[in-house]
Amino acid sequence: MSITTPSPSATPTDSQQGNGYGFALVSLTSLFFMWGFITCLNDILIPHLQSVFSLTHFQAMLIQFCFFGAYFIVSIPAGILVKRIGYKRGIVTGLLIAAAGCGLFYPAAAAQEYAVFLAALFVLASGITILQVAANPYVTALGPEKTAASRLNMTQAFNAMGTTVAPYFGSLLILAAVVHDVSAMDEAQRLAQAESVQFPYILLATMLLILAAVFSQLKLPVIDAIEDTTQEETDESAWQHRHLVLGAVGIFMYVGAEVAIGSFLVNFFGLDNIAGLNHADAATYLGYYWGGAMIGRFVGAAVMQKIAAGKVLAFNAFAAVLLLTLTIVGEGKLAMYAVLLVGLCNSIMFPTIFSLGVTSLGKVTSQGSGILCLAIVGGALVPLAQGFLADTVGIQLSFALPLLCYIYIAYYGLIGSKVIPSKK
Repeated sequence: MSITTPSPSATPTDSQQGNGYGFALVSLTSLFFMWGFITCLNDILIPHLQSVFSLTHFQAMLIQFCFFGAYFIVSIPAGILVKRIGYKRGIVTGLLIAAAGCGLFYPAAAAQEYAVFLAALFVLASGITILQVAANPYVTALGPEKTAASRLNMTQAFNAMGTTVAPYFGSLLILAAVVHDVSAMDEAQRLAQAESVQFPYILLATMLLILAAVFSQLKLPVIDAIEDTTQEETDESAWQHRHLVLGAVGIFMYVGAEVAIGSFLVNFFGLDNIAGLNHADAATYLGYYWGGAMIGRFVGAAVMQKIAAGKVLAFNAFAAVLLLTLTIVGEGKLAMYAVLLVGLCNSIMFPTIFSLGVTSLGKVTSQGSGILCLAIVGGALVPLAQGFLADTVGIQLSFALPLLCYIYIAYYGLIGSKVIPSKK
């Protein structure tokens, strides 16, 4: 289908949204749940594979590095791919690649090779990256532009639901088999532990293949404003849009801050001046951090029906700055609950920054989506920087780094997200 410059008629009307768009939105929501579920299983894989392969903490963190590295490497090619084959086929392709990645966990466990696990994780994350590039802008286009952030927040809420549910199933199916005394394991026991990941990941691969089959048969609505499957030449580049570039920095800051805070919570709660908890007890509080993100997304989706997305983003970012200030200078339960409440502030940030970043991009929407997903590499780099700070000045003071990230996000919500026509 040939593409014309988006016009008011290209924006879905309320009647159109009720005539098929609602079903499409429900279908896409299942994808958000699935990649949230799969992503959170990384937190289960880390202690499990660390036990099986006697890994150092640095070696175990290669799991997260490979996952976020896939976003960095694959996002731009994914944007090109989606632009060429369309959003629906992009979704199906992402599901098939993610299923292949899950399937690779079976031979990785049989071979007992950590490198093969990392390769499988990279393939899995590559498929999820393609899903992100295809599905996020599609959701923003399934309805009026003024409520795009609200729709994306609603679907992202189900992503957060996946991250909340996944640890329970992962601990049941994977961690239950962990033997902490690695030296006492013989080869048969080691193989049995490695193979404990086979069933859950084959189950996930099956579910992803079913979703791919379903989406291949769905008649999803074609959105003229973003679909561009023709190969006509254009001089326009997504990099020319200031609000997109600043949004990419915002995604980098947000993902980096969220991952960094989550990575240090258990150790932070173990400090004598905070709670003095052992690791097992401290880990139980992680559910409050991720659960807050889930609840906040449902609330945020409703709030942004009435209040501009940029203002809501800035409010949450300023709240996070205040809470992290209390985390740094406070002690005991004050500091503990302050940092947990940052999860509630995080809730609407990713989908809101994303939707603001792709606003008014037209035919370069897929390229812009790829750029924003590329910025998720912040999840690999910011935690490393905070780790350096923690080694230098201590864990509590190291939270100053994510605090600075939220200051930038507040700026983006108030100023940086405003659309300025690109110069041609």
